[in-house]
Amino acid sequence: MTRFRRIGLTVKSGFDHKDEAVARILKILRTLKCTVAVDPSRIHDLPCARKCEPMDPRKKIDLMLVIGGDGTVLRAVREMRDFSVPILSINRGTLGFLAEIELDEADRILPALMNGDGMIDERGLLKIEAVRKRKTFFSGHALNEAVIAQGTIARLIDLETAVNGEALTTYRSDGLIVATPTGSTAYSLAAGGPIVHPAFDSAIILTPINPYSFSQKPVVISGRSKVDVGVRMKIRKFADVDVNLTIDGQMYVPLQDGDHVHCSMAKETVKFLRRKQDTFLSTLRSKLRWGE
Repeated sequence: MTRFRRIGLTVKSGFDHKDEAVARILKILRTLKCTVAVDPSRIHDLPCARKCEPMDPRKKIDLMLVIGGDGTVLRAVREMRDFSVPILSINRGTLGFLAEIELDEADRILPALMNGDGMIDERGLLKIEAVRKRKTFFSGHALNEAVIAQGTIARLIDLETAVNGEALTTYRSDGLIVATPTGSTAYSLAAGGPIVHPAFDSAIILTPINPYSFSQKPVVISGRSKVDVGVRMKIRKFADVDVNLTIDGQMYVPLQDGDHVHCSMAKETVKFLRRKQDTFLSTLRSKLRWGE
């Protein structure tokens, strides 16, 4: 693996001792003689980073370093313009399923990874389109999931769901989660969905949220599938029913009766720099506290 030389650095917007954490990582990178460009909106005002140049999308980087939790990684993915750039996450969040190393082990592990002692782990992305009267009014990507859900207590909606043009079912529920294997340990898991190993990058998980029917269970389908979800709000006497499309828990798109959401696996993938060993099962044990 080619040694990484030009590094982009972003960080969680707010956490304790942020300047100390960034300073520690910058010291390691400078020792490795790397050029560092920092996120101007979240790092450039820190005393330790004032001599660093700001990131510029016109200038290519070899690696994106992310200090934070899973939410910070998801935000970094959403803001990326070049999916060929791998991401290395240093955990300063809570669960940190997407994080590869902890801050207190960065002095030991980061130099090895920067010098080629690692592997690239590719994760699938969902391509999401929202269509109204045959016109696409939103298009984006999700690393974890797309959620079509109502935001009002005790107001069920009908979600007519088809796979590859064939009717699957109409979910009468609070909503539907369309997740990747990476997202199987996020909201889908909390809603009763299965854990799917990220090695199954060609898979899509459909998890209903509080379905009215006991027969409507989560289902895993081929990643080559195309999912269409039609929004139907038949009970119009409740004017306060709001339905939104939520991307990775961070972007919200209001939906209307009759809108359709199209989901399929994107051609692009997100690339993570990892240690050579598979850390997913150990992450499950440590983060979900299996066996305790």
